[in-house]
Parts: sequence; C-alpha cells; structure tokens
Amino acid sequence: FCKQSFHKIITFVFWAFKRYFKVLCYKFFRYNVLLNPQFTEKYFSQTVDHFNFNSMGNGSFNQRYLITDKYWKKGYGPIFFYTGNEGDIWEFALNSGFITELAAQQGALVIFAEHRYYGTSLPFGNDSFNIPQIGLLTVEQALADYAIMITELKLQLGATDSPVIVFGGSYGGMLSVYMRLKYPNIVAGALAASAPILSTAGLGDSRQFFRDVTADFANVASECRDAVRQAFHQLKDLAEQQDYSRIQSEFALCKPPSSAQDIHQLNGLLRNGFTLMAMLDYPYSTHFMGNMPANPVQVACKTMLGGSNLLANLRDTAGIVYNSTGLLTCFDLYSLYVECADPTGCGLGFNSQAWDYQACTEIELCYESNNVTDMFPPMPFTEREREVYCSKRWAVVPRPGWLKIQFWADALSTASNIIFSNGDLDPWANGGVRKALSSSLVAINISEGAHHLDLRASNEADPVSVIKARKREAELITQWVEMERRRSQKFS
Repeated sequence: FCKQSFHKIITFVFWAFKRYFKVLCYKFFRYNVLLNPQFTEKYFSQTVDHFNFNSMGNGSFNQRYLITDKYWKKGYGPIFFYTGNEGDIWEFALNSGFITELAAQQGALVIFAEHRYYGTSLPFGNDSFNIPQIGLLTVEQALADYAIMITELKLQLGATDSPVIVFGGSYGGMLSVYMRLKYPNIVAGALAASAPILSTAGLGDSRQFFRDVTADFANVASECRDAVRQAFHQLKDLAEQQDYSRIQSEFALCKPPSSAQDIHQLNGLLRNGFTLMAMLDYPYSTHFMGNMPANPVQVACKTMLGGSNLLANLRDTAGIVYNSTGLLTCFDLYSLYVECADPTGCGLGFNSQAWDYQACTEIELCYESNNVTDMFPPMPFTEREREVYCSKRWAVVPRPGWLKIQFWADALSTASNIIFSNGDLDPWANGGVRKALSSSLVAINISEGAHHLDLRASNEADPVSVIKARKREAELITQWVEMERRRSQKFS
C-alpha cells in the first residue's frame, strides 16, 4: 500500500511539474516571440505638406515607425503595414500581436507607422498645436505620409515586388480602408478592425454609441444598468440642491464642485469611465489605454451592485478606470478627463489636442446620451454645439459630410479587398460595416469581441469567435497576396 501511494504521489508530482513546465514554456514563447517581436524604432524624413509646394517652407519632419524583419522572406514575403492612429505607435504595436503572428505564418515584413502629430511625430515640435501649424493635421496628409513611406521603404529594402496589406484598429482601421480606396496601386488589401467609417461620416443615429455602451452593462445584468441610471439620478438631485460638500464626499473629489460646469465635468468623467470599460471588455487583463482587469464590464457590474450606497458604488466603478493602481487618494475632475469635440473622450496630453482638432474638422463625433435610450445623464452634443466649440477652440468651422464625399462612406460597392471586423461588445461596432458588400468586401462579426480584439495576440482566454475570425482573416489575406503577385507578374 505504501509503495503504491508513493508511486501515485511521484506520478502526480511529475505530471504537475510537466504541466507547469509546458505552461511556463508557452508563456515564455508567447512573450518573447509574439509580445516582444524585436521592433526597431526608426525615423522617416517626411514632407510636411504634400499638397502645397509653397506651404511652411516646403519643409520635412521626422516620422517615427517601427519595423521588424524577423519573419520576412526578404524580397518575396508581403509587407504588413499598420496605419497608425491617434496615439504613440508603441502602444498599438505592443497590443496588435495578431499582425506579428500572421507575419510569422506568411513570412512578412512588419511596419507600424506613427500618425503625424501623435507620439513623437510632431512636424513642428511643441509648436505643432499652434495655429496655423495644426492645419496640416488631416486624414489626407496622413494617408499621403503612409503612401510615400511605403513606396520609399520598398525601394530601400529591395521589396518592390512585395505585396502590401494594411492593418488598423478603430481610427487606424478607418485609415486602412481609406488607403485601399485612395491608393489601390500601393495597397493590395486592408484589414479594418472596429472601424466606424459610417458614424464618423455623419451617418446613423447620434444615440447609437451610448445606447450600445449601456447594452453591454445591461447584458451582464439589467439591475446593473438600472443601478447606474439611479446613481446618476441621485447625483442630479444633489446637484440641484447644490449639496456640493456631499458630492465631494461621495465621489472623493480633491476639490468640492461649485458650479453646474463642475457637475457637467463630473458626469463626463463618469460616463467616459463606462465607455472605456465597454470598449476594452477583453476576457483577460490588459494595459492598453490604461490598466483594465479581465472582463471589466462584469467587474463594474459587481461593483455597482455591491452595496446599498449607489453613489459610492458609482465612484468605485469609475475607480476601475481612473484609480486602477489604488494609489489616488482623491479624484481631480479636470486632470483625469478633458472634455473635447469627441464625447467618447480624447485622452490626455498632446495626443488629446491632436484628436480634438481632428474631431473639429473631418471626423464627426456628434454622439449624445439622453437617459432614455441609455443609462447616462442627458448630455447633448449637436452639430451647432460642435461648431461653437470648434470655432472658439481652434478657429475652425467643421465640414459635416466631408468624409462621406472624400472617402465614400456607405457607397463602397466598387471597392475591393477590405475586411471589416467588428465585435458585438464594442460600442463602435454599429458605426461600421456589419454586412458583406461583395465577395471581396467582407464583414466579420465577432460575437464575444470588444474593440479590435482580433488584432490582439492570441490568448488562452480568447473566445472561439475571435479564433475563427483570425483564421478567416488569415485566409483572405493569403488570397490577396497571391492575387497581387499574379497581377504583378502579368504586367511585369
């Protein structure tokens, strides 16, 4: 009996060690090969103004890009080019591991290009956000940047025969679509993940976004949605009574509010916290656009329903976003959140200024909450309010409908080789293309996917829906690469 027991113990220990070792090896491989793909940071001398030879002294600036040839079959393998969006390019490179996974499968060169006026790619340094210098921040200039960079780098790297596929998420996904539309001679196909190309062109319902944020929480528990709505009602009642000391106490504010504007700012900060949790509702913890726990919407609902004090619950739920480290002793209304021309949030720092300007010019983001179709306080943002704000802030008048004219909006039937992927958990999804428009304009809907989950690296916690989506995306991209090779050979 003792010998048998000892044998069983040894067998169990060996099995446990073997299993632990396999998991450890998997995580080591995943970290070093997928999450740390050995990008090299470089700079490309870029033209400041592609469309006016007399503008700004016809100068140039250093545009940052990241590159890895670790998987590249030199001169033959495709080029996977990420059309950088509204932030530091490292942030997107380190959270888009699917692209390097696919590069390993297909022998591709990978390039992540930083968008002008973001990160370190500032055409005029710290003066970039002055008027008139800020005027060269446009979608058209950014696309021309990418077209020039792709063309020049292909020459420098001896890759003139390498087909180019562009990738992007959110605004970056919009740019990938636009690259395929505007420069089909340079780009063979595009994967546009969570790209709201319709709503940002002024199409659709202005109530859609915050309605869909609310739906994410209601799908966890209708009581969660109701608790959030009731908490905001309690906050409204306190504000109407001007019980500012109670509001400061309940929400742990660094300073007591003293005006309707302060309450408006508090409502915006709280709403923005729910927006981020809905967008980043990934099945594992992430460090993208802040620190999020796994399944943050579920965590938020558990917090909202965790006690009888709804205001304290609302504060603690917002703390998931704004105080993820637990180090803040109070919340500073005006440093944690900046109101801007994007009601879903612009972020902070220089990047927030750049995005605010874009939301005042080409990108239409007139979304509103109304406390009827959603759980948030009524916070309208009309075209007129946008015009007043933008005229005051940037001395510009927005052009409603410009993206629709310039980049086709819903009139895409003559385009080709674009994947529109969207996650059902993502509040941006219904502002994008959800149905296939042709055999080469493919819509992939991910039932358990949050904001461009499919661009992220493979994870043990991935739902089956995103695994299937990535497989389909890989198949289509392989087809496009082969089609482009055949086309090039035919005309060479």
